[in-house]
Amino acid sequence: MNSLIAILGLAFLVLLHEAGHFYTARLVGMTPRKFYVGFPPALVKTRRKGIEYGIGAVPLGGYVKIPGMHRPAPSDVDAHFGRAVQEAPQLHGPCERLKRLVDEGDFESAAGVLADIGRTSADAELSPGTRKAVERGLDEIGDALGKDAYWRQRTWKRVFVIAAGPGTNLLFAIVCFTILLVFGPGQGTTTVSAIETGRPAAQAGLQPGDQVIAINGKHVDYVGMFEQINGSEGKPVRVTVERDGRPVTLPPVRAFKDTDGRYRLGFRPRFEPVPPHVAVWDSLRLTGEITKEIGGVLVRLVQGSGRDQISSPIGIVRGSSSALSRGFETFFWVLGLISLSLALLNLLPLLPLDGGHIAFSIIEGIRGRSVGREVYERVSVIGIALVLVLFFIGLSNDLGGRTGG
Repeated sequence: MNSLIAILGLAFLVLLHEAGHFYTARLVGMTPRKFYVGFPPALVKTRRKGIEYGIGAVPLGGYVKIPGMHRPAPSDVDAHFGRAVQEAPQLHGPCERLKRLVDEGDFESAAGVLADIGRTSADAELSPGTRKAVERGLDEIGDALGKDAYWRQRTWKRVFVIAAGPGTNLLFAIVCFTILLVFGPGQGTTTVSAIETGRPAAQAGLQPGDQVIAINGKHVDYVGMFEQINGSEGKPVRVTVERDGRPVTLPPVRAFKDTDGRYRLGFRPRFEPVPPHVAVWDSLRLTGEITKEIGGVLVRLVQGSGRDQISSPIGIVRGSSSALSRGFETFFWVLGLISLSLALLNLLPLLPLDGGHIAFSIIEGIRGRSVGREVYERVSVIGIALVLVLFFIGLSNDLGGRTGG
């Protein structure tokens, strides 16, 4: 059951990502053609206001079809209608005219010729496979010629729509962290809440209400307090507390090794509620720290190390399932981390990732014209190869028993 919930959690994050693209595209006038929960083929579908909504047969994530991601090219005509021309020679003339108009950039006239191809093909005797290819070509090229096609939009609209996917994942991570900070146990302090009987803290005379101010003479905060204790590795620890307004240094004691392998003294700190505005700021700060760490992993990977920090979906589901076994609070922390990781991965400037589309949109905006289709295809091959390398590194870690990041 834990694995199923973990898989659904990952699918939800992908669906959230696609929903970001979908609603932002509608907001700026790029009407998406399809929005599926899950991946096609569709089990159930309906059409409203020109958009096909459906539930896909592959129950993971979601799918959004934004019209005209690329400028139409003459090669598209051959790819979609080549077989039809062989079976119905009367299509040769219209297809050649369409290729010429597309190459010249006369898209309004090209749309008219495309309509002629649609009428001519409807009356032609075509095999079922060829007719299906023609119908797909009419849809794909028609979308690319439309005024709401993605490639025809202003640069800021294109960047906005593409960035909305990872942006939604980023926002979800921040919201997750904020909610957990507000409704979780609270913010840890250095004030002692309770003492475990028979443990080193009790032997040293630590009392509830004491505020730990230093360990072995070093001033500590909440995190540093436990780092110093764990770092002692069982060597004598001298704790200084503030008691009744006065500093008191307790006798040295040795920390014990707990079941999780960390050294502890045997006391619990007091937690205080986190105000919402503080939680938001802490969430932003935490997001920045995690982003920096993930960036460091990628840099180390390029330098030839850090590959043990990469996970595949198998490792992500395994880690999420393990977190769920420790409680929903831990699971949602991990879900927020995965959402943040998805956002950062998609922002890498590689095609077909979102970051690659953003980079090309900016380049085309600066040039004032579209980049050739062949450039897109070559860069996409490189991007896909690099993504596959990351996937197989993560998969080898997961199957080999190493824990990815």
